[in-house]
Amino acid sequence: MDKVLFRGAMAALPTPLDGNGQVIVESVAPLIEHLLASGLSGFYVTGGTGEGVALPAAERAKMVEAAIKANAGRGKIVVHIGSIEPKEAIWLAKQAADAGADGVSAVPPDYYFRYNENEMVAYYTKLAGATKLPFLIYAIPKTASMDMCGLMKRLLEVPNIIGAKDTRANYYELWKLKQLNNGNVNVINGPDESLICGLTMGADGGIGSTYNVMPAWFAKLYELFQAGDFEGARAMQTKINRGIAVLLEHGRGNAIRSVKMALEFQGFKYGPCVFPSFEYNEAEKAALKKALQEVGVID
Repeated sequence: MDKVLFRGAMAALPTPLDGNGQVIVESVAPLIEHLLASGLSGFYVTGGTGEGVALPAAERAKMVEAAIKANAGRGKIVVHIGSIEPKEAIWLAKQAADAGADGVSAVPPDYYFRYNENEMVAYYTKLAGATKLPFLIYAIPKTASMDMCGLMKRLLEVPNIIGAKDTRANYYELWKLKQLNNGNVNVINGPDESLICGLTMGADGGIGSTYNVMPAWFAKLYELFQAGDFEGARAMQTKINRGIAVLLEHGRGNAIRSVKMALEFQGFKYGPCVFPSFEYNEAEKAALKKALQEVGVID
């Protein structure tokens, strides 16, 4: 069985929210149309960028259904189902399958506790067993001290676990993941600012939040890399990173805020982040807009 099912540049979608924290359903389709037209190959829904773990399950389900309907089978859709409550994660896995997702993914169990490898294997095996969809585990910095390759080697024995989304920014470790199962493992790069590094070390593609704001640039980077134009790809990563630096600086370390505001500048209604995230005042909006214009992200 070929486990490499997801490739290319995929946007980790933000969730458009109104002032009451409810999904603005009508805002989902216009952004998806724009991202597909810009060359992206798919979407990661209700992950960190989508603020999934901070939203009620019903709102997460609403966002998933809206994204799948808008996508209409054109790009691949991976739904993040991770939750502090395992029963909720299992419910979300089943909901994603019923809605028509192409795959699911989940962060490790609750951040407040440290689990050993056997417990992690048991958790992911049970979660993957709740659906027949392809499953990507989530390698995050919290797991840096864990033998991720040892864990992944065991999890690849579960039929529908196909690989990992890796945001650890340790490219030797990412390379090690890609050596498992004779290379038949789906490894997706997480850090937006080093997509070219992940691709160089064998990643099959990338998923990220700033892909929403600079979709054509990320699609072009992937295209150039696949064509063997590594200097062109490096130049595109440099161009992207200037935009990322602005988004991080003006997001006060959290690019989700600035990504949503940048989308507002581009004509998409995406609203605030989940409370208690701050909202921009007019001076802050103007400063972000000017900085994004200076690096060519917006006109």
